[in-house]
Order: sequence, then structure tokens, then C-alpha cells
Amino acid sequence: MRIGRIRITPIADESLGVRSMCLFVETPDVRILFDPGVSLAPRRYGLPPHPLEFKAAREARRRILNYARKADIVTVSHYHLDHYTPAFRSWYEWTDEETYVEVYSEKIILAKNIEEHVNFNQRKRGFVFKNKIEDLRSARLLYFDASRLLYGSTTVEASPPLPHGPEGSKLGWVLVFTVIHEGYKVMYAPDVQGPISERTLSYILSIKPDVLVIGGPPLYLSGRKVKKEEIEKGLTNLRELSYNLRYVILSHHLLRDKNWDKLSINAFLFSSILGSNEELLEANRDILYEERPPSEDFLKWIKEYKKAKDFNNPPPLD
Repeated sequence: MRIGRIRITPIADESLGVRSMCLFVETPDVRILFDPGVSLAPRRYGLPPHPLEFKAAREARRRILNYARKADIVTVSHYHLDHYTPAFRSWYEWTDEETYVEVYSEKIILAKNIEEHVNFNQRKRGFVFKNKIEDLRSARLLYFDASRLLYGSTTVEASPPLPHGPEGSKLGWVLVFTVIHEGYKVMYAPDVQGPISERTLSYILSIKPDVLVIGGPPLYLSGRKVKKEEIEKGLTNLRELSYNLRYVILSHHLLRDKNWDKLSINAFLFSSILGSNEELLEANRDILYEERPPSEDFLKWIKEYKKAKDFNNPPPLD
């Protein structure tokens, strides 16, 4: 997808079978890999990930590595495992230390500050991330909250910390990034959940991007971890954005619900931009287990992996 001379390439998200919101944006001046994370939900409907989800994670990681080799800048909007690449081995994130080094070496890393507007878990992960990046030496870590960088004729800027969903969310804060070239604006707004927050909505509308890539509200958590009225607010705000902006690309939490498409939201998906089929694997995990039962070898692997997270052998998928 292009807007002006900005090229936008979806890399991984729920419509492509995994938890992620990884995106590659390229201008004539700079190439940016947004949030190179991928993850699988450990449990959904009381079930572990299906083999097809692990295959999707493997493929997503392959694409992330391919585009990391091309990137000048890599972002970390916040420290959730589906938004950055950790340095430890995990098949649920399909990563290890070698993968981590390949993603971040020789990159400028624009990251969420770990000293302000950050919850305990993200501060802890961010501290580990900072120490590992310092060991790389070839990478340059910049905390980028409310900051701007000029790269040739391209501007890359980040919002102040905005809530991960509603105001006061226990999940903390995220950065929203905007790339500007020759007057065209592409905004990457991860995990704002709609947005639910009116402050986040006002921020997006104040910039009025030509292309908005945004995480939708977590419909699958409605009435449990997120109040129903907050979900409705997120949907209302998402519809307002779709009416007022040129292009909206919908991603992430909303697509974890198999009935999301009944909401009639006017937006593109990562899968539709790529011209591929919509693969909502997590949302349909219960159906996958019923229609395509995993092998005994796979179920044995899952059971053993839970006991030892440093398990070296990948899941038996082929």
C-alpha cells in the first residue's frame, strides 16, 4: 500500500494468525520496522495454541527477520511480548537470543521510556531490554516519548504516553508514532483499543493522518477484564475515525473475536492489504481443535514445554 511516496507493508497481526501488530513503513529517506514482536496466547477457550498457530508464528518471525535486515529504525511502543523481540528462547514468541540480535543490531531503536508512565511489569521487561541492548553496542537506544526525529525529508514523531486502552488502565501506557513525508502522514497506534480514551482520540484527530493503523477494542474481554461501556466507547471512537480519516487499517485485539466482522466497521485489515485470506486462528482455536485435532506428539510436546520453558526442541508441526 502507498500514500504519496510512503510505502506501508503489513508484516504480522491477528488477521495473519498471530498476536502482533508488526508493520514496515518506508520513505525515500528511512525504513522503519514498527514493533517486531509476535506471540501466541498460552490459553484460549481453555486450550493451548493449535499447531497452525505455531506455524503462523514461525512464518511471522521469518517475515520479521526479513524486514529487520532492511530497517534503519525499529520501534518499541511498549513492553508487551507481542510488540518487541525478547532475548530469551520461547517458541510461543518463536525467538531466541540469536533472533533478538538479528532484529536489533545496527539499528536506531525508538522506545517507550521505562522511567515514566510505565507499570511494574513493563518497567522490569524494559530494564532487561535496555541492558541487553547495551551489550549489543551496535544498536542505539533512544527513549522517544513525545519526541521527534528528522531523517532526511522524513519526520518521525511519537506521542506523549497514551493509555493502553482506557484512562488509568493497569496495562500501562503506549507510544503512538507518526511518519510524515511530503505532507503525507502515516500513524501507527498500537494497543489504544479503539481508542477507548477520549484523550487518545483527540490526539489522533489533531494530527489527522492520511493512513491510520490502529488496534481495535478487545471485544473478547468485554464484561470480564474490560467494562462493556469501555468496549462500546472504543467502538464508537473507532467508527468516528473511520468516518473522518482517509484510510483506517484495523488490527490487533478486536480480531481476537470471531464475530468482529458483524460490527460493520469500514476499515482495511493487514490480510486484505496483502491480498491474503483472513486467518483468525486464535479466535477460532476451539473450532481448530475440533476439526483438526493435534497429533499425540504435539500434545506431548505442549505438556513437556509447560514444565521447562527453556525446552530446546521446537513443536512438532510437519
